[in-house]
Amino acid sequence: MHELGVVFHVVKMVKEVAADNELTKIESVTLSVGEVSTIIESYLQSCWQWTMKKEEDILHDAKLKVEIIKGITYCENCNQQYETVTYGKTCPYCKSDMTYLVQGNEFKIKEIEGY
Repeated sequence: MHELGVVFHVVKMVKEVAADNELTKIESVTLSVGEVSTIIESYLQSCWQWTMKKEEDILHDAKLKVEIIKGITYCENCNQQYETVTYGKTCPYCKSDMTYLVQGNEFKIKEIEGY
């Protein structure tokens, strides 16, 4: 489960941002996660909850919000875009496999709410 490592990295980054901005309490962290990023949201949430219970500083009980970025694939053969999860690597329009992922593999800290 690499989600725990991801949570540890996010916590480290959030603490750095909080220190740079002189924040004393983090209320929530919003992540943008691609639907084909290999991050499983339920595991991420579980790891977050476990970690927040152990935190005794500004992140204690902080909430995690996750926004899913839809996977979109582009076909070089017919210049169409389509939903990656629904159709995979093969273009539903022309059946070509000359395709590449346009979006949906991202993982970003979008917003940190605190004071």
